Amino acid sequence: MSTDANHEGVGLPPRSGPTGPLSGLRVLDLSAYIAGPYGCSLLADQGAEVIKIEPPTGDNLRKYPSTLEAESRAFVGVNRSKLGVVLDLKKADDLAALRDLVRTADVLVHNFRPSVPPRLGIAYEQLRPVNPRLIYCAVTGYGETGPLREKAGYDQVLQTMTGMCALQGKRGGPPEILYGSVVDYYAAALVAAGVASALYEREKSGEGQYVGVSLLRSALTMQSARMVWAEGEPKEVGRDMRSGGITGLHPTREGYLYISANTPHFWQALCTKVGLPELAANERYDSVRKRAQHFTEIVPKLHAALAGRSALEWEAIFGEEVPCAAARTVEDMFDNEQVLAEDMVAEFAHPTLGSYRGFTRPVQFGRTPGPTPFAAPTLGQHTHTVLAARNGAAETDD
Repeated sequence: MSTDANHEGVGLPPRSGPTGPLSGLRVLDLSAYIAGPYGCSLLADQGAEVIKIEPPTGDNLRKYPSTLEAESRAFVGVNRSKLGVVLDLKKADDLAALRDLVRTADVLVHNFRPSVPPRLGIAYEQLRPVNPRLIYCAVTGYGETGPLREKAGYDQVLQTMTGMCALQGKRGGPPEILYGSVVDYYAAALVAAGVASALYEREKSGEGQYVGVSLLRSALTMQSARMVWAEGEPKEVGRDMRSGGITGLHPTREGYLYISANTPHFWQALCTKVGLPELAANERYDSVRKRAQHFTEIVPKLHAALAGRSALEWEAIFGEEVPCAAARTVEDMFDNEQVLAEDMVAEFAHPTLGSYRGFTRPVQFGRTPGPTPFAAPTLGQHTHTVLAARNGAAETDD
């Protein structure tokens, strides 16, 4: 068993390193894919002991395509700092084992469709008598009510449904997917935030409660700036969030550069740095709205100027005066000077993958930075130890 496991009072040794704001709390993660599991990883980053409970077939994310032979890259990246337990909740003994764990838990997270937990015997109403202090977080596709409550929800399905793909596409063009599971990851942040708020409230009331997060809520929360429709205006609210072509990705002599120049100060600096001060002096272009109206006049001149240097060269020239970034790959981030300075990448030791580098510490805490992160578990890696500790007889997994 990894020595990183912890939960004082139930037979597991503490995690190494300093405490975090959630140290001493136990989270049961019954969820799969990204939203629920990564929300639980965010809790683990803050010190919580997270026990990932999978069926015998494992989290389906383990089976996703990956260039890694021993494990799915997505699973490893989403499930850091967890203990791995296998339980078949359709079997009475395994369900009893889960209920024993619920007695010692502070939080339970799952992403079953609404009809499934009652059938398994793990609905909030069924577990509340076992542990009235339990924070019970259900991650669904569409929520607990309404005509779509039983429909399976996935990131890109919700992107498409809620208008994100239509807005991502070029004006007049087909919808386009936003790759990177943005709805899932934002839902994960809502899981961590909602659970933390419920834990804070529990300190005052002494009682647990139900917390609901859905991918539909996540997708619409991300679009709050567009979800404003005034009485009497036409039904085209998405139109306001475009910057008119100046702010955006632009080609250079080598590579692409993203430029943000919406404020007067940054617009002035951009024009000066690229050798087009006459654009900044032109009253026809002295606001974001005006530049949006005349972008067909401005952009060709800007592109001609940017063609003189590479994206990395322009990035250095603009410095702190023009917000910008040369387009990079995610692989570049492993050795990025700023990322390393902020201690966002850690070294992990995995039972089958060996050593790998991965992201960690999404939030900084000055006084309670949190314990040392550790690798995602193999399927059922800590089942024997966790269940033995449940009965006060901690043992060691290989």
